[in-house]
Amino acid sequence: MDTLPIEQLKQKLLAEQQRIEQELGHIAKRNPQNPKDWEAVAPDMNVQQADPSERADAIEEFENISGAEAELELRLNEVVAALERIARGTYGMCEKGGERIPLERLEANPAATTCIAHSA
Repeated sequence: MDTLPIEQLKQKLLAEQQRIEQELGHIAKRNPQNPKDWEAVAPDMNVQQADPSERADAIEEFENISGAEAELELRLNEVVAALERIARGTYGMCEKGGERIPLERLEANPAATTCIAHSA
């Protein structure tokens, strides 16, 4: 069985981490008490003086930003966990069955934690 191109997969993960952190930087900020946690940033608007429809728009925009922030943060956590598995030497092994995750799966999703059989 061929060995995994760990360095190549690590570079893909690092590039994805950087991209996600840049995207998060546009819609969120790091939590000062927990730098690994991100918080969505509310739209800049004086809601107290805004009319009801502007307030509703601001609330809807914040909900959309919060949803996007949550999805990006989830993926970021998956990427960071994969980088930690590389550092520990456990990268590429199915967390459910213990078998090697096929290279094709890792190339498609370098943060995968399971083989295809155990992905459901």
